[in-house]
Parts: sequence; structure tokens; C-alpha cells
Amino acid sequence: MAMSQSPSQGNGKLYIVGTGPGNLEQMTARAVAAIEDSDVVVGNKFYLDMLGPLIDGKEVVESSMGREVERAKRAVELARDRKVSMASGGDAGVYGMASIVLEIIESGGEDVNVEVVPGVTAASSAASLLGSPLSSDFMVISLSDLLTTWAEIEERLEAAFTLGIPVVLYNPRSRRRKNNLAKALAIASKHLPATTPIGVVKNCYRPDEQKKILTLKELREDHSFVDMHSTVVVGGRTTRIWKVGDDVKGIITPRGYGRKYVY
Repeated sequence: MAMSQSPSQGNGKLYIVGTGPGNLEQMTARAVAAIEDSDVVVGNKFYLDMLGPLIDGKEVVESSMGREVERAKRAVELARDRKVSMASGGDAGVYGMASIVLEIIESGGEDVNVEVVPGVTAASSAASLLGSPLSSDFMVISLSDLLTTWAEIEERLEAAFTLGIPVVLYNPRSRRRKNNLAKALAIASKHLPATTPIGVVKNCYRPDEQKKILTLKELREDHSFVDMHSTVVVGGRTTRIWKVGDDVKGIITPRGYGRKYVY
């Protein structure tokens, strides 16, 4: 989304940049160009560290998790007369910084020259490593109850798993929220068979990347390896594990071509 600049704004601009899964090769060309065009880069230290040489020589304003409002206010303030990139992992508009930055601009009644630059979100990144688990309709639900009540999350999980389509779980398990994933899998088990394929990708496209393909039953028995850097893809009713002999190659959710074509 690009918003036109009014004559009163000066030369400032604010880019809200989706930086992708954490590997510079997975960033969009526009995201790279936006950061290169910026004088200042603002963001969570975890995501800024992944940008490496892209932010060399620039003013960097970093902060920790949980200080999103403060970070957004600072970026808006700086963008009044400077070019600023607000770095947001994945896609800035999917559980990212776009909403809070735009809400602050809206509440302040400011006319800021702002552009939201899309990035590759965790669902797409994880799916690419697992094969093709999201080929048709799917849902994404965050298990973090910091900003959404667990009652609301449970209601959404019930609705999602009832549909029998793949469901991607963000923020599945943390040190403070150890049981949220177990609760979500219990809800899934009410609507899906124990053999339902599940893919877990940890540190997607980062040096310590890991992935596992297993069943709903197996993950319910042991999910201790899942953390906040993991994305969990729960298959739907038609999802299957793709094997060559005993070698597991990936996960496929058919889009429906097999009902129409012979191949």
C-alpha cells in the first residue's frame, strides 16, 4: 500500500517492510530496495540481526520483544523528515508491525508518507520446505494469547478444524505458554484422524533450520521440540504424506486436479 505524499510532509517516508523468514535470499526485491533507500532502520534486534550487510552504515534503532508500541511511535516520529524502514519479520501485515504503525498514524491524525512492503510469511516459507501442504484453502491461527484471549483462540480453532482444511499454527509454544499447542492438538483430534499429516518447521531458512513430518498422534505424544521459532502445519482431511518407498519426501494437499484430469 502506497499513500501519496502531501506538500506539507517534507522528504520523510516510512516503509513498513516484511523481511521474510530470515534469509536475505528470501526477501523481495522491493523490501531490499526500501531498506537500501532508508536512512534509519527500526526493529526488533532479532530481526535486525538477520539483515546483516543491508543495514551497514545506517542509523539503527533496535528494541526487544514486547516494545512494539514504543518502536512504532519512534518510527513515525523519525519518518516526519527522514526515510525510515520499520523491519518486521515475515510479512508486516500478517501478525507483523503494519497494524500497530498504521493505528498510531491514524490515532495521531498525521499525514505520513507510508508504504507497506509485503514479505514472505511463515506459512508460505514453511510450506515450501514441506512440499505442497497449502495448495487450496487453509487457515492461519496464532496460539499467542498475549493480545487475544485463549477463549477466542479456542473458538477459532474449533471452527478451523471443523472445516477439515489445513491449519497453520503460529507462535505454537513458548516457555510461558507451554500447553497451548497441546490444547490446540486436542481440539484438532476431535475433528481429524490420528493419522493426519503434520509438518513442523523450526528456524525456517536460517542456519539452524529443522523440519519434521509426522502424524497428529505422534505430535500429541511428543511436541517438546516445538518452540516460538517453529511453524506447525496441520493437514486437512485430504492431506497425505508423500513417500517414495519408505523415504518421506513431503506433504501434499491435493487441489483437485485428480478429479478432473488423468495423469
